[in-house]
Amino acid sequence: MIATIAVFATLVAYSQAGIYGHSGSSYVSSNLGGHGGYYSAPIVAPIVAAHEPSKDVDYHAYPKYEFNYGVSDGHTGDVKSQHETRDGDVVKGSYSLHEADGTIRTVHYTADDHNGFNAVVERSGHAAHPHVAPVKAFVAPIAVHDGYYH
Repeated sequence: MIATIAVFATLVAYSQAGIYGHSGSSYVSSNLGGHGGYYSAPIVAPIVAAHEPSKDVDYHAYPKYEFNYGVSDGHTGDVKSQHETRDGDVVKGSYSLHEADGTIRTVHYTADDHNGFNAVVERSGHAAHPHVAPVKAFVAPIAVHDGYYH
């Protein structure tokens, strides 16, 4: 749960800062400005000195975006997705992931100045735990040494 909160806080921090760039194979599909055209751009966290503010950021711009992300890796079984929209100070979104027990966890969240952050967690599917055959215990014979060492 702490890891989920940390990931969400990082995504919110990135969205607040407007940071997008490249880091391997993670991509953002976004419709910024609502012009109907989607694009894919890699995600990155650039290194910026804390005392050196960026000169090309408009801190008074009206915050509005739509964010989509998804992974479906058949090799590792990693399946997850997220969708978020922001219009001013109102953020709405959801994310889902496949748990190790076979269930799917979906979290729907909203955040605004009046209500703060609210999340509703849903779990769907049936947990499937593999049946493990009982292990038969036996006592191994003890090697008897004749007392002579070579």
